[in-house]
Amino acid sequence: MNEAEHVTSKLQPLPTTEAAQGRVFYGWVVVACAFAILCVAYGIQFSFGVFMAEISKETGWGRDSLSLPYALYVFLYSALGAVAGRFTDHWGPRLVITVGGCLLGLGIILTSQVTALWQMYVSLGLIAASGMSAAYVPCNATVVRWFIEKRGLAIGLTSSGASFGTFIFPPLAAALISAYGWRHAYLLLGVVAVTVIGACATFTVRDPEKMGLFPDGIAPTLTPTPVGAPPASFANDWTLAEAKRTRSFLLLNIVFTLTWLVVFMPMVHIVPFAVDLGIPQFRAAMTISVIGFAGFMGRLFIGTISDRIGRVPTLGLCFFLQALGFTGFAFSTGLASLYSAAAIFGLAYGGVTALFPALIGDFYGRTSVGSIAGFIFAISGSPAAFGPLIAGYLYAVSGRYDAAFLLSAALNLVALMLLFFLKKPTRATTPA
Repeated sequence: MNEAEHVTSKLQPLPTTEAAQGRVFYGWVVVACAFAILCVAYGIQFSFGVFMAEISKETGWGRDSLSLPYALYVFLYSALGAVAGRFTDHWGPRLVITVGGCLLGLGIILTSQVTALWQMYVSLGLIAASGMSAAYVPCNATVVRWFIEKRGLAIGLTSSGASFGTFIFPPLAAALISAYGWRHAYLLLGVVAVTVIGACATFTVRDPEKMGLFPDGIAPTLTPTPVGAPPASFANDWTLAEAKRTRSFLLLNIVFTLTWLVVFMPMVHIVPFAVDLGIPQFRAAMTISVIGFAGFMGRLFIGTISDRIGRVPTLGLCFFLQALGFTGFAFSTGLASLYSAAAIFGLAYGGVTALFPALIGDFYGRTSVGSIAGFIFAISGSPAAFGPLIAGYLYAVSGRYDAAFLLSAALNLVALMLLFFLKKPTRATTPA
């Protein structure tokens, strides 16, 4: 073998671009599938409130008792995000999301058959939660791998599926309950989870290189990559162990814990708060819809804005808006002020949800994004289970929600101030 043949044998062929071949970039197929998966998963999750009254009426279990399995569900699905993220990095999203969809569907189906409260702890709090953990982190981590230049837009479109599900599933659940009862309604939603999530998962691919493609936004290199060397787009990526040794990793855990600790507080308490203001029940319940619509818009557009002005400045804007929204809740006196605060809060909440995976990808690269994002999500997201409990305690002590809302605003302002110290990590400054 001459020298030229030897060099040629050590080179990998360059990936191709689908745009050059006149086809739609496959990354957008991944985005569409992730959108549908999150739509179903979060749509079912946020339909629980629709079922609660009917379950309580049939079984005699109090709403406070029913809230505890749901709190376990929120805590566990967030905590297991670390496991789901690591599995996605190692085995790819197709297997992880398919298994997750089966577990989520099975948990919901079993919940439709419960006759004792402890059974709901198992079906919803353990089985469904385990399945739900394979939704947010694996879907977003996969999309991060497919996009760099348009990462904010792609993540925004993906995560908006959760808000879209919040629109369509609660009224769908209400219609099913009215027609067939809550047990058959939950049974049907469980079947939907298994079939839709499983079908969409089959079209997910871990990264574009496996299909001979580039991440959208990376120009092809002119020099082929030697065999054994990492692709250029992976050259500066971090492992989870390396990321843990950076100051940025600690700060990310702190700021997202501060904002996510209180994020479910309005979802649980805003309707009774509105009723306390003298707002009719139906209009009070519409506050959740306002939050959902604003969250959809936030997920859709704030990611794109971050592509232009940067993730950290955009995240700071979202923290400020969340603080403003919580303050607006505290000082609401009627429907107009309540809906205005809900819109501000929802816009910011949706933005934070979209920015989180994009920011992790920007800071630590694509190779271990599932493991890193999953670990931070587990640490920062699991305390969200306690936010509604804190609000309930403060209400029990004072008879008002003002303290809970103002505390939430303060925590978001602290998170905002900490962003001034958040910098993209570099290996030159990383402690050994």
